[in-house]
Amino acid sequence: MHAAAPATLVAGARSIVRAADPDEKTGLAFATARAWFQRRLALGTPTRDGHMPDRPGRPERPVLLAPRDMPKRKLGGTAGRIALIHSLAHIELNAVDLTWDLIGRFADVPLPRSYYDDWVRVGLEEAKHFSMLQDRLSKLDAAYGDHPAHDGLWQAAQATGADLAARLAIIPLVLEARGLDITPPMIAKARDLGDDDTAKVLEVIYRDEKNHVAFGAKWFRYLCDRTGKRPEPAFHDYVRTHFKGHLKPPFNDRARAEAGLTPGFYKPLARLTG
Repeated sequence: MHAAAPATLVAGARSIVRAADPDEKTGLAFATARAWFQRRLALGTPTRDGHMPDRPGRPERPVLLAPRDMPKRKLGGTAGRIALIHSLAHIELNAVDLTWDLIGRFADVPLPRSYYDDWVRVGLEEAKHFSMLQDRLSKLDAAYGDHPAHDGLWQAAQATGADLAARLAIIPLVLEARGLDITPPMIAKARDLGDDDTAKVLEVIYRDEKNHVAFGAKWFRYLCDRTGKRPEPAFHDYVRTHFKGHLKPPFNDRARAEAGLTPGFYKPLARLTG
């Protein structure tokens, strides 16, 4: 889908998050990112261009359930593979909204242009990931919306809507960092099942996620330096305050370290939460 570029980056971010149709959402993400990197967009402000919505636009399907009400997924066979890819597509669609909300919601915070360059790249890549998974579903005679999906991911955005440092702590440094832990085993499983096409998609997502976590670590440290906070204790406080659940090992220590997320960030939390 070819979407028209918005007037400002904030306006584009707002339109992306508000869009209900996934194809429209990803098309707007591609167009907004292209215009930003071509230096055709001003930043804009939430006051002038509109504040971000409380909830993102969503299609009628999939049916959204509480995480505890989600059916158990069996990973064997084609049906299990489709269910897994569908769940990953849902995560990536949420990642599109979470990233563009991160761009638009905090545009009143004084930040260098390179901050927006980094996160627009992430927003573009999340849209690419969803499109790749959607295409993979199509090749398996399935579609996004065929299975129920959980509605818990956006709660992290609502819990951190007033504090950029908290948002960076939870979204890239907890949720995306978790992807670094669980994606390599999924790649290996897909290879074992002879599904090289899905494995290749997951390899792209894994490679990109390292950069996303690295951007989170970079800008979290930047904000801590600006406010005189020590990054690791500040991260611990934000996670205890805003994250529901546990940081679960095993951790992909090497990938996390390559992304700038050293063990002092997450290992103490794993011990505290058991």
